[in-house]
Amino acid sequence: MEPTTDIWSHCLEKAALSDIGLRRANNQDSYCMAPAGDQGDFDRRGHLFIVADGMGAHAAGEFASKIATDVVSLTYRKLLDQSPPEAILSAVLEANRQIHTRGQATPDFHGMGTTTTALLLLPAGALVAHVGDSRAYRLRGNRIEQLTFDHSLVWEMQASGNLPKAEAAGYVSKNIITRSLGPSPTVEVDLEGPFQVETGDTFLLCSDGLSNQVKDDEIGMVLASLPPADAAQTLIDLACLRGGPDNITAVVARVLGPQVAQAGAADQTASSAAQNLRPIHPLLWTLLGASSLAAVGLMAMGYRAAALACFFAAVGSGAAALVQRYGGGKKNEVDRRRFGRGPYVKSDCAPNQDLLTRLAEIVRQLRDASLSENWKVDWSGFDGLLAQAAAAAGSGDMAAAARANLRAISSIMAQLRKQRPAAGDSGVFAF
Repeated sequence: MEPTTDIWSHCLEKAALSDIGLRRANNQDSYCMAPAGDQGDFDRRGHLFIVADGMGAHAAGEFASKIATDVVSLTYRKLLDQSPPEAILSAVLEANRQIHTRGQATPDFHGMGTTTTALLLLPAGALVAHVGDSRAYRLRGNRIEQLTFDHSLVWEMQASGNLPKAEAAGYVSKNIITRSLGPSPTVEVDLEGPFQVETGDTFLLCSDGLSNQVKDDEIGMVLASLPPADAAQTLIDLACLRGGPDNITAVVARVLGPQVAQAGAADQTASSAAQNLRPIHPLLWTLLGASSLAAVGLMAMGYRAAALACFFAAVGSGAAALVQRYGGGKKNEVDRRRFGRGPYVKSDCAPNQDLLTRLAEIVRQLRDASLSENWKVDWSGFDGLLAQAAAAAGSGDMAAAARANLRAISSIMAQLRKQRPAAGDSGVFAF
């Protein structure tokens, strides 16, 4: 869905990756990046990013998550008569309807479902539509915030006061989700935001294959240290280094400045103007055509009064069509309602000695594993980056030390990925 030429690259940096992990036979995650087609499209609908984590036997989960990303992205763009919050809500509900219908119609797909987390970057701010336990984060400076509420048994029990946070890990599985698209004909969708967007903000959408293995402060450190493409890959690498028990998906969007599309050719300007026109309701076309034909027919038959009435009906229908096509309506309005209660979790992610110690432990394990598994890798670049990390830490530049450590880890993981089996349970990476 992205244009051939990225007209937003100067003000929006984005990347997305999905990985099967180390324990799954197939990847049931899906994602979508759908930036606006032009300035007018952004002003009306913004940029759209989606992550979905499917559930179900056979290929059902993979199918459900793909329906979610496809239906939400396509439906959202079509609902021009609705405000962005209304349109994204309608789009997610339509995805639920389609997934449920397909699940009911095919025994192999019965009960299939998927989480869905959709992020809109709008002129009014960042808006999230959310079902399940995939997550949306915002990094600003050295603070990372979870914008979504996990629809999991752990979070629901904590919210109700029935489970102290300190006891959650020992008593309730984090994998039991309480809400998803597909299993039921109806679903409750959370809307969160709009959250203020500033230059430098970085947004992350991820499946629980990432958030269950990498802590929030570690996620924030990676996002702050690396460009989006490198950050997405490094986050997946860290989740794999922690065992990779699930599929892992990361979508990263960094705001570099005000969202102003790069000037394009004249035909793009014409296309933008055409897309800014609102659709005309089919009933108005029907009334216009029928009234016009009736006026001509009645005049030919000599029924002047009736013909005149039909003529005025045709004029009225045409005027209504023009007003709907070119009139103000909702297209220029900003929906200023505030939804949800997010952010739900805030974490300081400034590089510190604790975070560097965790990275040092991963580095140590990589070295130990290379000796025991006899990996065929070139360690020269790795050693050079570790020397940079040590020098930076010694001078008190924790951010540079973290960045060098992360790049060192990624340099080895890039080599190991080439040796990794296509699927199945592999001992490679798993510490």
